[in-house]
Amino acid sequence: MSDRLFGLIVLIASVAYFMAAANIQTGFLVDPVGPKVFPRLVSAIAALCALLIILKPDDEPSWPGAATWFKLLLALLVLIAYAYTLKPLGFLIPTAIAAGVLSFQIHSRPVSALLTGIGLSGGLFILFKFALGLSLFAVPRSWMGG
Repeated sequence: MSDRLFGLIVLIASVAYFMAAANIQTGFLVDPVGPKVFPRLVSAIAALCALLIILKPDDEPSWPGAATWFKLLLALLVLIAYAYTLKPLGFLIPTAIAAGVLSFQIHSRPVSALLTGIGLSGGLFILFKFALGLSLFAVPRSWMGG
């Protein structure tokens, strides 16, 4: 029963996400595919997965223990904080912290997690800024005199 309930929740969320994609504003000069296609594709795949879970649930699903739920909640909070700090703090600092914390959750080695956070932050910044041409700020704008 819990699988079907989860599938129903995911199905409702995917339909809402699909409908929200219709509200994305498009400019005059837009890619031929447009910015609405990717969110709609993601929501369609999520809806198909939800239907599969509803139609073919596990006989006896095993739910994770409290420690796993805590780790998932912590990861969710880290990602929410990341989304809110990205603009005011620039790309490098929040990305390094988020990647480091999530890396530490996967494998509890502090030095490795720190190096992973710094490496991912720098590498992704170079990729996004220079290879993909995104307009990212590396650090807070106030550090650059403006």
